[in-house]
Amino acid sequence: MVEVMATGSSSTTAEHLRAALDGPWGSVREEARTQLAGQEFTGDPYLDYKAARARVLDQMRVIATLGYAERGFRRENGGTSEPGAAVTGLEMLAYADLSLWVKAGVQWGLFGGAVENLGTERHRDYIRRLISLDLLGCFAMTESGHGSDVANIETTATYDPETQEFVVHTPTPSARKDYIGGAAEHARMAAVFAQLITKGENQGVHCLLVPIRDEQGADLPGVTTSDDGLKGGLLGVDNGRIVFDHVRVPRENLLNRYADVAPDGTYSSEIENPSRRFFTTLGTLVRGRVSVGGAAAAGARVALSIAVRYALKRRQFSDPDTGEETVLLDYRAHQRRLLPLVAKSYAYAFAQNDLVRRMHLVQTGQDLEPGAQRALEKRAAGLKVAQTRHATRAIQECREACGGAGYLTENRLVTLKGDTDVFTTFEGDNVVLTQLVAKELLTAYADEVRDLDALGWVRFAATMAGDVVRKRSGVRQLIQTLRDRGDDGVDEGDLSRRAVQLQLFADREDYLVRTAAHRLRARAEETGPFEAFNNAQDHILAAGTAHIDRLVLEAFIEGIGDIEDPEAKALADLVCDLFVYTMLEENSAWFIMHRFMSVERAKAVRRGVNELVDRLRPHALTLVEAMGVPENMLRAALLDDASVYERS
Repeated sequence: MVEVMATGSSSTTAEHLRAALDGPWGSVREEARTQLAGQEFTGDPYLDYKAARARVLDQMRVIATLGYAERGFRRENGGTSEPGAAVTGLEMLAYADLSLWVKAGVQWGLFGGAVENLGTERHRDYIRRLISLDLLGCFAMTESGHGSDVANIETTATYDPETQEFVVHTPTPSARKDYIGGAAEHARMAAVFAQLITKGENQGVHCLLVPIRDEQGADLPGVTTSDDGLKGGLLGVDNGRIVFDHVRVPRENLLNRYADVAPDGTYSSEIENPSRRFFTTLGTLVRGRVSVGGAAAAGARVALSIAVRYALKRRQFSDPDTGEETVLLDYRAHQRRLLPLVAKSYAYAFAQNDLVRRMHLVQTGQDLEPGAQRALEKRAAGLKVAQTRHATRAIQECREACGGAGYLTENRLVTLKGDTDVFTTFEGDNVVLTQLVAKELLTAYADEVRDLDALGWVRFAATMAGDVVRKRSGVRQLIQTLRDRGDDGVDEGDLSRRAVQLQLFADREDYLVRTAAHRLRARAEETGPFEAFNNAQDHILAAGTAHIDRLVLEAFIEGIGDIEDPEAKALADLVCDLFVYTMLEENSAWFIMHRFMSVERAKAVRRGVNELVDRLRPHALTLVEAMGVPENMLRAALLDDASVYERS
């Protein structure tokens, strides 16, 4: 473990760390810290949900004047073609109010992203209008009966060649569009995903633009909207339901980048395979998944910034040696509660920066490597899972660590908890997404298995080459060099060495992927593909989780490599060690059971966590300052009234 020399000021160290954590679009983050600092962008927990929705819409209109939206759209559509800056800038809204972030994400990310990425030149005017908020929209994919299973949604869009219109219809109660942000009040148009039927044939899921309200806010003929009502959080977002009763829209309202219907009803697509066409369509919307993970992690950083600062002020119980009451963060238990979560926040920040960078290169055409889009989708799914789960756990721990004060709405933690809770579910349920990641691992990025049914997938997985994890991951040179140095057996190697740490994470992933494939093959021969998959689902999910953990560690190590200041780099190294030791401790039972780690080594890991939190304790304030949430954006009353914690 490295030593941190106290040669520079803590503020300077925090600045260097913050620059590293801010990533490639640090200037965008810095600008947002200034622009969003005002009270006009905060949420007001005392408003009822109707007033909260109106407030967020007003905030959106201000945001629309600041250039945030334009970054996410191509120049020919009135944007500036900066997808990385767009995701980063909108993520900063999460520091102010997550309802504002969701509302912006629905309008410019989901609705706008669907129009731009699935539409063509004939839809260009819609994009210009939605950027300026002249057209408010919503993203109508999820149905009451089908959430994660998009391929089997029930809404239909049947083409009528006599009128050259699509007839959009909700055929069953379970086919109603549900939980749709903007549908309850504000949206005037919906990007509707439906089964496209023409000439009597179902061509699968496609997206159409369907007007749902007039300018006075009244439902259009054949459209029935309703309010989802109160939720566990996100009061400023008007989630609602939509039912269509044979609503007609012009043929041109089909977003036709990947498929089109001629006036006579003839269907055409450059992508012949229906399954590949479906996944290509969904793949273009990956930016939403990237954004959800980033916003969840931002919420966790806010909570940790509040809880750690509180733990540095609040005192409880006297030290028998001195008679003075002890600061909360001087207790080992409190250090263990919060500092490992800070370490995870650092890890996910670096991983998110790397993900956004990859997304930017793909979406601006700078990365044209075969498989780059697919690899991006897998990484985005995995990090969305990791970051949203981290947010759920971290915010709850922060709430508990602040005791009764943490339960007061004025201290923001319960609002953060309610607002981020749904993040584990929307933009893909976390279990389903982990499964998606594992499937990609098991298929070893083989293009042909994208279109296989369950039996074909099981058969392929059973014959894949071994050790695909490290051969097919596209790791960069720094990580490969560290791996090549990992010649020691992990039980003999020094756990503070990066090569040994990487070896442990990668070996766990390799083992789980290989044994999951073997388990699928053996079971499929006995019971069939569905039972084989169902029986091995726990194993498959574990493989996906291990893969995500390994990617995060690699991104953390690479992020540290870019820090030039020696003191900041040494401190980041300690934080990385804490992340590694924490993950090893959390998974120690698995490592012991599978003989990757001895019992004695596992005990050493536990002692290592204790040693690391102790060494990081003096730097706690520096670490949270470096996470980049300005104090004036925390807005927690427990941090403002310092006299409450003073003793006469």
